[in-house]
Amino acid sequence: MGRRLAFVCSGIFFGLSFLSLAGAQSPAMTAADVDAFLNGVMPLQLQREDIGGAVIVVVKDGQVLFAKGYGFSDVDKRTPVTADATLFRPGSISKLFTWTSVMQLVEQKKLDLDRDVNEYLDFKIPATFPQPITLRNIMTHTPGFEETIKNLFGKDAKSLKPLGDYLKVSLPERVFPPGTTPAYSNYATALAGYIVQRVSGEPFEDYVDRHILQPLGMTHTTFRQPLSAALEPLMSKGYQVASKPAKPFEIVQAWPAGSVSTTAADMARFMIAHLQDGRYENVQILQPETARLMHSAQFSAVPPLNSMALGFYEETRNGQRIIGHGGDTVCFHSDLHLVLDQNIGFFVSYNSAGKGQISPRTAVWNEFLDRYFPYQAAAETTPSTSAQDVQEVSGSYLVSRRAQTTIFAFLSAAGVTKVSVNGDGTISMGARQLNGEPKHFREVGPMVFREVHGQDRVAFKKNASGAWRMGVDFPFMVFDHAPWYESGPFNNTLIFGSLCVFALTVLLWPVGALVRWHYAHPLGLQKSVLRVIVRIVCTIDVVFALGWLSLAASLDPGKLNDSLNGVLMLLQALGWLGVIGTLPVFADAALALFDKNRWWFSRVHAIAVAVACTGFSWFLYHWHMLHPSMKY
Repeated sequence: MGRRLAFVCSGIFFGLSFLSLAGAQSPAMTAADVDAFLNGVMPLQLQREDIGGAVIVVVKDGQVLFAKGYGFSDVDKRTPVTADATLFRPGSISKLFTWTSVMQLVEQKKLDLDRDVNEYLDFKIPATFPQPITLRNIMTHTPGFEETIKNLFGKDAKSLKPLGDYLKVSLPERVFPPGTTPAYSNYATALAGYIVQRVSGEPFEDYVDRHILQPLGMTHTTFRQPLSAALEPLMSKGYQVASKPAKPFEIVQAWPAGSVSTTAADMARFMIAHLQDGRYENVQILQPETARLMHSAQFSAVPPLNSMALGFYEETRNGQRIIGHGGDTVCFHSDLHLVLDQNIGFFVSYNSAGKGQISPRTAVWNEFLDRYFPYQAAAETTPSTSAQDVQEVSGSYLVSRRAQTTIFAFLSAAGVTKVSVNGDGTISMGARQLNGEPKHFREVGPMVFREVHGQDRVAFKKNASGAWRMGVDFPFMVFDHAPWYESGPFNNTLIFGSLCVFALTVLLWPVGALVRWHYAHPLGLQKSVLRVIVRIVCTIDVVFALGWLSLAASLDPGKLNDSLNGVLMLLQALGWLGVIGTLPVFADAALALFDKNRWWFSRVHAIAVAVACTGFSWFLYHWHMLHPSMKY
């Protein structure tokens, strides 16, 4: 049944694409046509992906063209989603309200985009680099902070700290010079919200209420947590998948970066204001020149790919310059797109993560564009140097949005992106098509690659250290070529090879004892004690690894707070015991190396354990897994 349903949905998607691309003219974007189109896509998409409900609103020429809810806001009660009275959590789309607030204060000369942000704060960001961090850096995601996840979400509303207190204790390390490397930062956006609060003299939520939400008539939108008594009954439930129980209301500690609850009807007003250079009906929330500045390209890490605007990012597709923003909580997943020249806005939000086999919001948006703005592929020539170029850029890449100095830095090793060369002279890097097949990218310009039969692009240029930097069409992060000791093949071989040696040692321990008992061949006392210690060390390392795996598999973002410190410190203690235990492991290996009476397998095994312990200890040290700080 699942496969048949997937086939039907795929047929609808690609059939609609064919219909929209066939013929010389695309259908007129009318309310009736949009309704028919989305009604043919959304219900089956929700069913296929096991999603509870979704909402879409389309605005055009200053009016709501289409607004509709699909599925259920409460699956158990079968409460239908509506566009005007069901609240969704658009996650990081909340940032656009924070950026709009910043730009209001910029046009009032209360903020300067290029001034050191320390001048607006009551604490100091350390001068790690000669260049100070500015609001322009923050709005283009180039302040240079490493990724932090602790206290991003709260376990409940009572756990929320004042914004300033959260920012002071959660300040990340600066790992890139400002203005050089895009690395998406929730912390930096929360910092901008705090600056709005300090400069305006109003609590951040009050400022947004008075200067954006109330003027636009967005009566069902709020940053406040928990929701008011009036809004709480309208809030959609959030799900991992619709077939499982709902999750609790998510509490966002860094609330200027992602705590908005809103309806599709309210988001229509916000989109119209931005599409009309800051004006909605008779209200002007931004002056036209300020809105145009906010929407203009500001920073591109790897030209000619999309650029960051001020808060918005470019999403150019089908020949249209598009700016927008995505947003994700654990349960809710949303996108907002503005096609500026066509005066069109598109907002979609889902109340479930779904199966994760595809990105539903990306699929429906791309099909929408293909229907009304068919893609006209230009003729492109593969450079003569392509065979050499693909070999040069192949290898392992680390994303710029990552932890580098904290105990969660090891996630970078697990998330290495591999650029590989295909037999047809194209490259792949893990991205997949809707049918699950890997995307292939062919070189169409000097170090610029386009998806075969598609539009996605990647491009490469040398970074400041001379290593290859890979850019993608999402301009808020880049991928830098990893040195050999941080590459996927090296770290996978190191960690899995070491763990295999440890696991075999632990498993064979009782087996060996039984064999010796059976043949009445006990070990010498001195050597036996040392080898018992070796096996205990291997057991500790296995328990350490299993502990981290179990923690990662069961971790809820709301639990990434001080309450987790005890568990992390216990794991670190095990890690330190394993590292210190490398000394007796080496002693046993040295004895085995020169003991001619020891069985050859035992000698090889002792040396293998020593090598495994050395590699495992290096991994823990290099990826900061034993770092004493509980700031991550």
